[in-house]
Amino acid sequence: MGRVAHAIAQESSFVTADVVEVQEYPQLAQAYGVRGVPQTVINNSVSFTGAVPESVFVQRVLEAVGIEIDLEDGHEHDSSDTTPLA
Repeated sequence: MGRVAHAIAQESSFVTADVVEVQEYPQLAQAYGVRGVPQTVINNSVSFTGAVPESVFVQRVLEAVGIEIDLEDGHEHDSSDTTPLA
């Protein structure tokens, strides 16, 4: 997931990405409630554990900023509205 996060960060100045070795920084692991690895935390609002496909990772990043995309129909939705934007 670190590679995908860093690739997104390279494309946007609004995104930063860090990969932390929890054994080296146990205080961060405790602060973020890490119970398994990999654990991804986005904007302190979306968190998930385990490897996921790139499409799901991108969907979670968009969800963290209030954009929802239905992977089945490909439509973009504002999280406050269920009307398709595309």
